[in-house]
Amino acid sequence: MTTMGIDPAQLSDDDLIRELRQLHTTRSDTFFHGSDDALSHHTSRTNELESEYLRRYPDREVDPERLREGARQRS
Repeated sequence: MTTMGIDPAQLSDDDLIRELRQLHTTRSDTFFHGSDDALSHHTSRTNELESEYLRRYPDREVDPERLREGARQRS
């Protein structure tokens, strides 16, 4: 599937993060109310951008509260 938009590898770090935040903001509306085509495109573009982010930041900060152990401690 070909998606529209700038190749994620060509985006600056700031633009990549801005695009990811926007996609995550619009996910629920797209999922619940978008056409099958819109949802497919949204998913594909999100995967492209998230993959690029992980490529750039393989050692990104992980919040210990988001790990299984952190969840157990909250229980």
